[in-house]
Amino acid sequence: MGEHERTGVFRLGPPPVRDPQEIFRYTYQALAEKGYSPVDQIVGYLLSGDPTYITSHQDARTVIRQVDRIVLLEELVRTYVETKLPP
Repeated sequence: MGEHERTGVFRLGPPPVRDPQEIFRYTYQALAEKGYSPVDQIVGYLLSGDPTYITSHQDARTVIRQVDRIVLLEELVRTYVETKLPP
């Protein structure tokens, strides 16, 4: 097969991230790098659904929108209950 007969693959944007913990980590870091309050911005996004609360820096806005907000909220509640509340 000649060099010009191969199919090229181009990837645009960040790689898909499906793990809610990794999404929070990535988004938090991008917001902090831009000088925003990551907690305030993430809460604003989760409550309103407005993606403009999340910076486009490092494609964080695209990354956080890969998973439904309900899944992200469930992860927050689950992690809080498992780590902060006594059995």
